[in-house]
Amino acid sequence: MTEILVLYYSRDGATEALAREVATGVDTVENASARLRTVPPVSATCEAVAEGVPDGGPPYVSKADLRDCGGLILGSPTRFGNMAAPLKYFLDGTGAEWLSGTMAGKPAGTFTSSSSLHGGQETTSLSMMLPLLHHGMLIVGLPYSIPELSTTRGGGSPYGAGHVTWNEDVDALSESERILARALGSRLATIATKLIA
Repeated sequence: MTEILVLYYSRDGATEALAREVATGVDTVENASARLRTVPPVSATCEAVAEGVPDGGPPYVSKADLRDCGGLILGSPTRFGNMAAPLKYFLDGTGAEWLSGTMAGKPAGTFTSSSSLHGGQETTSLSMMLPLLHHGMLIVGLPYSIPELSTTRGGGSPYGAGHVTWNEDVDALSESERILARALGSRLATIATKLIA
């Protein structure tokens, strides 16, 4: 079984809703399963330490999750066109994995959410891709052969799945956003299973 790590940070639930759809897409692929993980928030207080297990939702990611996965799909809300600090903080601590080539040759993709249509989704996806490229990962996006990519009025681009909240119900994904998120998960899982076979 090829495990695909769906790793995300979500403060208000929008990115988590998208992560769950991506994981659903992964789980549709034969011989693949999603491993849903999150990262703890960061704090300006030096003494602050997050609990080992979050109050709700999936567990926090570990370095073993990176080692054991057959592929990685990263998700983050937009922060001025960039990934959120908690996800960046985790990635910044993966120097040993970079040096040992833990992630090299594995497929990777991205997903993101924003409150507005021009909220920086594409640059946020690109910001997540940069460390993945340094890790030697193979970037997987969404092709225009998926019809919803051309018709969505919400999130999603060739860079990856997306969700626009329009400052309303943050976890209410549109049907096209759901389809694109699932397509990203299934596409990456399919590629991962072929690479491992």
